Order: sequence, then structure tokens, then C-alpha cells
Amino acid sequence: MDKTINDYKNEYITIFKSKIKRDGADKLLEYIETTDFFTAPASGKRHNNFEGGLVQHSLNVYNRLIKNIRAEYGDNYTDKISDETIAIMALLHDLCKVNTYKLDYRNQKVDGQWVQVPYFAYNNTLPYGHGEKSVYIISGFMRLTREEAMAINWHMGPTDPRALFSSDVNDAFYRYPVAVLLYLADLQATFLDEQVK
Repeated sequence: MDKTINDYKNEYITIFKSKIKRDGADKLLEYIETTDFFTAPASGKRHNNFEGGLVQHSLNVYNRLIKNIRAEYGDNYTDKISDETIAIMALLHDLCKVNTYKLDYRNQKVDGQWVQVPYFAYNNTLPYGHGEKSVYIISGFMRLTREEAMAINWHMGPTDPRALFSSDVNDAFYRYPVAVLLYLADLQATFLDEQVK
């Protein structure tokens, strides 16, 4: 049986509430529920570019990150990184995408006829960047550790446009190895677990 958007939403909220206990987490979740997070696409043209794609992507990254951390650190991974930190990084890394995709229509030729087809138009009303925007939004509700902030900030790795002009992403990856694992989890989820419609 295929999962519904509500199923993904409930799974996300269950993980969030059971793993993230930090001061302000409840207010952050309340904020998320006022946005389009659970119905938004993960992208406009690429991975999970459909309604509910963002919450699915966040859960895919969460599951991939746990696998990556277990592969790297073994079953005693919590000696290195807490379950709370894992949930924060994975579930919140793309919070920057809330309220940025709007359903619109464009003309497209189908079987020789022009028809209007739906698509998600990008309208970023808070142009603060990508990973750094997620850190900014989260920090308005709860404190992040340096490791969490670095991992979320640099989750696009060397594909982040800022990486073209500085070595900061490399420096962050050397200092905070879990940032590498989040980047890989995001990449794996995007290209191995998800689809384009």
C-alpha cells in the first residue's frame, strides 16, 4: 500500500517528538506545521518534485544518515553522535525550502495541442541561501551545536555555490566528519531513493 502525505507527516512528527527534546523544539515544530513543509515538493524540477516530496525527502535523508553513521561508527555510534543530533540534521536540513514553491501552470504542447500543465514555480521570499537559511530558521527557535550547524549549512557539499569561491566546505568536512555523512545521505536520498515526475 502506498503511503499518503498524512502518513509521511505522522512519521516525521513521531520521529521529531521522540528524538528532539531540546528547548524550543516544540515551538519549531509548531512553526513547521504552519508552513507548507508537509505538502511542498523537495524541488521544482528534480527529485521529489511533487506534493509531499519535501517531507518524504527529509525522511529518506534521515534513514540514509542512520545507515551511514552505523556503517562509519558501528552499533555504538551514540558514543560519537546522539540520536537527537541525527534527527535534527536530517529532518531539518531542507527547512529552507518551506513556502518557496507555488503551484502554477504553463503552456506545453501535448500531442500537437497547447495545454496548461501544472508545475512548481520557485518564489524565494527569504533569499538567505540554502543550508545557511535552514540554520537561520532553526536558530530562531532552538540552539544548534556547532557540529549540527556546520552539517546543515554545508549539506550540499561541493555543489554549494559558495564552495566555488572558498575552501570552507572542505574545512568544515575535516573538522566535522558527520557533515560529510549528511552530505552523502542527502545525495543518496536524492539520486537513489527518489524520483522525478
